[in-house]
Amino acid sequence: MTGTLNKMLVADPDFVMGHVVRNGLELLGTGSNIRLCSRLQDDVSRMVKLSSMQPSLTQREQKHVAALVAWSNGEMEQASNVWEDILVDHPNDVLALKFAYDNYFYLGNSNQIRDCVARVLPMWKPTMPLYGYIVSMHSFGLEETNLYSEAENAARTALSINPKDGWATHTLCHVMEMMGRQHEGIYMLEKTGQYWQTCGMLACHNFWHWALYYIELGDYETALSLFDEEVTKRAISSGAMLDIVDICSLLYRLQLEGVSVEDRWEKVYDVCKSHLHDHILTFNDMHILISCLGAGQKQAVKEMMDSIEVFVRESKGTNRDITAEVGSQLFQAFIAYNDEDYSKVVDLINPVRSKIIKIGGSHAQRDLINQFLIQAAIKSNKKTHHNLARALLNERKLLKPSSPLTDRLTDKVMQILGD
Repeated sequence: MTGTLNKMLVADPDFVMGHVVRNGLELLGTGSNIRLCSRLQDDVSRMVKLSSMQPSLTQREQKHVAALVAWSNGEMEQASNVWEDILVDHPNDVLALKFAYDNYFYLGNSNQIRDCVARVLPMWKPTMPLYGYIVSMHSFGLEETNLYSEAENAARTALSINPKDGWATHTLCHVMEMMGRQHEGIYMLEKTGQYWQTCGMLACHNFWHWALYYIELGDYETALSLFDEEVTKRAISSGAMLDIVDICSLLYRLQLEGVSVEDRWEKVYDVCKSHLHDHILTFNDMHILISCLGAGQKQAVKEMMDSIEVFVRESKGTNRDITAEVGSQLFQAFIAYNDEDYSKVVDLINPVRSKIIKIGGSHAQRDLINQFLIQAAIKSNKKTHHNLARALLNERKLLKPSSPLTDRLTDKVMQILGD
């Protein structure tokens, strides 16, 4: 992809939409930003300058430039509004749709993940190129709004069009995760591996889902094997932020379950350490911080927290506001857990629990925080926190009845409470 985009711009350096595609993919990859990367800042500035020098540029193209400028400046909601403006008049603009869709994911706006596709889907015909992918995108939005049956049907429709649609397979992973269909999920990924493993941008993440099923079932050895043989290797090779958060999340979940992860955090930290000052998404920062804590990098923890403090004090934009409202307490809670101050963890996280969705990611990804809070409540020395753990597990059991992980945690808290 990178090579193709570069060749396109070599052939036509003044092609504004070529710059929009290249800059947009890099910016929304969330691995770099104009605040820290002067080269990217120059690329965005060049895009803006080119657009201002071309009076024949359409309003649609001008809006694409404006949306990326807003996003690059941290104004994520403003960027969404511009992409939506494009889609009202151009419902088949797949670039505007993909960027809006990803942005809603980063904002944790589940309804809009679903509805931004729903608003344009009737304007896409089955004979059109990419139609199956649009159905696939809609399927994930359905899953994130708890419409599991509808999501599964849409994902299977997309896969009937293209068995190599890794995003549709990804939707099925989520459906089976959220419904407690672990064995079915394992079988599905095994059976269809020849198709989804060719999807470079998603293969690592689907292996992450595969490992989650094994953690749920208590088969930690297999989960660790997937971590070592697939997830870590792919994350190190790609350096993509999605893959980076996957290795952090997976290893931390295993650690929460009491699994000895030995020196694995060292490799994870090596991949993460160049992102200590990014602050592009609170969701990303949380995982980077986890890697510092896991590897015992106390200086890196201090450096990152100092950087976050400056970011909140001196910056502006959507993620700055989310960090101030939710992120700072979340980060302090992970540090407290590392210090074995479990009651402090609960006191920090529980009051903002309903706001955690604002950090973005999927329900399955944010479940790390749910598990983290429950484990802290169980380990706390306060009876009221033990009662909270029981309440949270009751909630969890009703949402996902088939959950061996929930059952294991419930057994722990019941032993403490003597029930």
